[in-house]
Amino acid sequence: MRIYLSFVSLLLIAIQAASQRLQGVSDDDLLQLIKEKDKLIVLFTKPNCNVCDKFDAALESLQDDFKKHLNAVTVKTENSHLARLYSPSKEPALVFFRHGVPLLFGGEPDENEIYGFFEKNQSPAVKELSDKIFEHITQAATGATTGDWFVMFYGASCVECQRLHAVWEGVGATLRGRINVARIDANLAGAATAKRFQVTKLPAFLFFRLGKVYRYELPKNDIKSFVIFAQDWYKNTKGETVPLLASPFDELVDWCVIMIKESISYGLHILSEHPWIWQIGVAGFGLVALTALIALFKAGKPKPARDNKKDKKSK
Repeated sequence: MRIYLSFVSLLLIAIQAASQRLQGVSDDDLLQLIKEKDKLIVLFTKPNCNVCDKFDAALESLQDDFKKHLNAVTVKTENSHLARLYSPSKEPALVFFRHGVPLLFGGEPDENEIYGFFEKNQSPAVKELSDKIFEHITQAATGATTGDWFVMFYGASCVECQRLHAVWEGVGATLRGRINVARIDANLAGAATAKRFQVTKLPAFLFFRLGKVYRYELPKNDIKSFVIFAQDWYKNTKGETVPLLASPFDELVDWCVIMIKESISYGLHILSEHPWIWQIGVAGFGLVALTALIALFKAGKPKPARDNKKDKKSK
């Protein structure tokens, strides 16, 4: 009887332990979960990784709380090809998806820190800006009464920009309530703003404070480096005066210059592709010039004297 009870106890312990383990999923399953679940917590892990094991243990203890209080499902995936999309340093990476928007956790594998961070950031922290609202929202050049702004300029075709989406959300979550964190599409809705601040390479990170703009040019693109820059390190870079918005006349002049340059470039391209057009053009110009010279010659030739014989006879 005792042996039977011991066996049952061990079986219950094993079942309980198994139920506490994180569910492992494949990349295909993970993509489907990201689409289906409003809130999803994912641990990207790899074998023989002590830090990964610590995160795994912390999440096993927290997954019931996540489900009960955040209505979030917790899973893990090993050696995932998707890890690079959400963390430049790859595994271990802990990502919280809120309606598909990823948030990278940049702290230590501490249960209290993880739960507190995710509980406070159940909604996205990064604001989306555009040309139409940039100056009104940030007031970068007109007083900065809305506070400091840290803005990421990105492009839809920029692979590195996509990989930093979760990182930038992590920056926004860490600085929430102290510094505004936003992003703007430099190729589409924010093309004029990117031109205004001479953004030519993506991704680009600009910090706006009290009428000055500071460019983030450090080699590391991780949450900690971005946060340190916005809090204090920006003082070590040269601040530039925020340029004023271009007037309609300035925009018209810029548009005319661009059209002229494009027209000249297109004309030279056509001539290089079809040299006979150049020959016809030269011949036509020569004909016009010759016609003009003949007309000028005729206009300058003296008129013949009038015949006065009739006048003499009449006298």
